[in-house]
Amino acid sequence: MSGIPTSRDSFGSKFGVIAATAGSAIGLGNIWRFPYVVGENGGGAFLIIYLAFVVAIGLPVMLSEFVIGRSSQRNAFGAFKVLAPGKPWYLVGLMGVVAAFMILSFYTAVAGWTLEYIYQSFANGFSGKSADELSLMFTEFRSDSWRPLLWFFVFMGLTALVIISGVKNGIEKYTKILMPILLLILIVLCVRSVTLEGARGGLEFLFKPDFSKITARTVLEALGQAFFSLSIGMGTLITYSSYINKREPLGSISFSVAFADTLIAVMAGIAIFPAVFAFGIEPGSGEGLVYITLPNIFQQMAGGYIFSLLFFLLLGVAALTSTISVLEVIVAYFVEELRLSRKKATWLATASVSVLGIMCSLSWGAMEGIRIFGMNVFGLLDYLSANVFLPLGGLLIVVFVGWVLGKQKAKAELSNDGLLKAVYFPAFFMVVKFIAPIAIALVFLQQIGLISL
Repeated sequence: MSGIPTSRDSFGSKFGVIAATAGSAIGLGNIWRFPYVVGENGGGAFLIIYLAFVVAIGLPVMLSEFVIGRSSQRNAFGAFKVLAPGKPWYLVGLMGVVAAFMILSFYTAVAGWTLEYIYQSFANGFSGKSADELSLMFTEFRSDSWRPLLWFFVFMGLTALVIISGVKNGIEKYTKILMPILLLILIVLCVRSVTLEGARGGLEFLFKPDFSKITARTVLEALGQAFFSLSIGMGTLITYSSYINKREPLGSISFSVAFADTLIAVMAGIAIFPAVFAFGIEPGSGEGLVYITLPNIFQQMAGGYIFSLLFFLLLGVAALTSTISVLEVIVAYFVEELRLSRKKATWLATASVSVLGIMCSLSWGAMEGIRIFGMNVFGLLDYLSANVFLPLGGLLIVVFVGWVLGKQKAKAELSNDGLLKAVYFPAFFMVVKFIAPIAIALVFLQQIGLISL
């Protein structure tokens, strides 16, 4: 068994924990998905409901994963084997590992698109193109046979190089550098956006609520966005929290992570909507907002070349901090359950994810004709992970903490065995035991189409 670590690696500082865990949560969901979901759901009123769900549901579920991870000091699969020996709860952890495989394969494909757009921004490839031409440019790139694959492998390789260095010297070291860079770029973009002529309409859209636009479906959409934005249910929070020192206060760490995640999402809205309104673009532009609408805006903007490059660098950094965390879920499982060295586990995980990733990257190209339940490979993996594995995983996690692990063990972990007061604990446990399961079940049933609102 040579190469197997004799002691577990861990984070070296509280800032390292927050940077890494926030980096896991902050990704394309904040900067790519959040603005267009806000745009499609009426702006400010959606934002208020979203923030309420982050605090009321997102934080307690995140804390539940922290409790499982740190109390067991194991990977997502092994954690349940330690905490519920001889019972099938380990299947919840296994589901998280499977979800990580799916998510990393299509997410890294999308992350690769950001590298193509960084290259196009650097080469001034958007210059002189109309909105229709930019749309065609995106379609042609995505359906190409080799460029999406090239960028997929580059991004997968970058992710593997960070993971192979370990928790403290890899994940913590690089996220402590990447997260401040991400924040700095976003601040520059926000300042530029709000100083555009006509930017006020975008700020009003984002922050002035119009509750007449709110429907039951909007409420569920806000809950789903809060849930997925915090990386709940995919094993990353369990895995990362297993590396957190027993002295650290889990309550304040979870609050810091949720705050950072929400701040970045709102700042992305501030960076995007004033520009969208300044140039008379429809705010509900959907998924094409980032790859079609924004390049069109940047080339009309003074200094657009620089801001285009900065924006796609921002997307790339956000994607990298997320792919690092998802790959670590799989690597931790391979190291601890298959008894592999970290190096072997990383390359095995990278190679196996790449098999699925190749199919995702070619879903609009060479493999476009392959359809499963009417979806291409990318769409199928996206649907299964977002609509089945993540909400079901999150649901089972809160049921486990609320009804199986129990009040005393959860309180001991959150209070550091009584050293901290953890005054939030009664509210936390009530949400985890009763409210969160119902809320998550509603999202799950709506996502898979069993209920329609």
